[in-house]
Amino acid sequence: MAAVCAITAMAQVETGDTRTGVFHPQIHSLQVQALGNDQRPPVISLDGTGRVVVKWDELAEDRRYMRYELKHCDSQWRVDNLVDSEFLDGFNEGTVEDFAYSYGTKTHYVNYRITLPDNNMRPLVSGNYLLRVYDESEPEATLLQARFYVVEPLTKISAEVSSRTDVDYNAAHQQLKVAVEAEKLPMHDYFSNLWLVISQNSRVDNERTVFHPLRVAPPNLYFESKPELIFPGGNEYRRFETISTTVPTMGIEDVSYAEPYYHFTLYTDKPRREDMYAYDETQHGRFRVREYNSSSGDTEAEYAVTHFSLDIPEMHNADVFIDGDMMLRRFNDESRMVYNRTTRMYEASPLLKQGAYNYQYLVVPRNGSMIGNTGPIEGNFYQTINEYMIRAYYRLPGDRYDRLVGIGMAFSGR
Repeated sequence: MAAVCAITAMAQVETGDTRTGVFHPQIHSLQVQALGNDQRPPVISLDGTGRVVVKWDELAEDRRYMRYELKHCDSQWRVDNLVDSEFLDGFNEGTVEDFAYSYGTKTHYVNYRITLPDNNMRPLVSGNYLLRVYDESEPEATLLQARFYVVEPLTKISAEVSSRTDVDYNAAHQQLKVAVEAEKLPMHDYFSNLWLVISQNSRVDNERTVFHPLRVAPPNLYFESKPELIFPGGNEYRRFETISTTVPTMGIEDVSYAEPYYHFTLYTDKPRREDMYAYDETQHGRFRVREYNSSSGDTEAEYAVTHFSLDIPEMHNADVFIDGDMMLRRFNDESRMVYNRTTRMYEASPLLKQGAYNYQYLVVPRNGSMIGNTGPIEGNFYQTINEYMIRAYYRLPGDRYDRLVGIGMAFSGR
């Protein structure tokens, strides 16, 4: 079995890093969700609907005293120059007060959550927001950070996803056509005042920014026949469940216990690029904490070393990463697989909470691109059910921030 992936010291946040992430070795299972629907993106609307919940655990016997703040970012997730009073109603500092201790588990932990908006702060403007959590005794050191969105619903977005693309036909790609109805927005220039950012299955590495509609028929803007609208089809996410510590469940070959953790060993994965496409129910890379005998997985689910293995030859000019919300969509030591020359397999053993998980394998070339490729292992299929989130941003000359004026969802194969 591969060694447990662990960080032995508190990681530093790189300058300009605004991606959702954890920077303390004892913090795990960070989730950013729409309150009441964990299959929807984390969005708050300025019309008063929608709340966002951020949850995480710290492996510890007692609570930590933490605070949080918000930062406003532009459409590319760069922190902008707005002062707190321009984007927040209230003080830009809150205390993390919603917590609960684990119960009946081998590993002791404290489960925390923040629900926004709250009594301390309410967003005043739309855009991209970053939640930052820190220890109140060490405010400069970030423990974790999480992205979410605040939208002012001033547009209507409709989209089609087709396997008839500008690069192939019913083969390996999917192409979007997007229409934005912007009747409620004044436009100085339809070709520069509004643009799109599109993500596939919540991935951040292959996110696309689409400037300039192909055509305009006021008040409608049409984004189509552009290279940025073409995505590799990928494949359905793989699945496993670690909901029982007594018997193997979906995707699990073996369950054992070795002080101090349970160990789940997944069946060895094989590449799927040469297989026929096969539909499998997907949550598009998300995970759900769950323990079979409990109604409260947040505090009663166990932590377990989860052993992945992938049977492919060693790649000398690329790295293999596990992709999914459980890895916070980051390419780092936690998600990187290591080639074991004894077993002749790629292996990784992250510490994960019991639950139901979606994941896939991405190949990242060592050329600095940091864009994952589904082709070499998962394959690219035009039939794959992919979730596309389309965000419309708007800015007039002289404005000081990027407004998020619409969010649309589209699914291929539906």
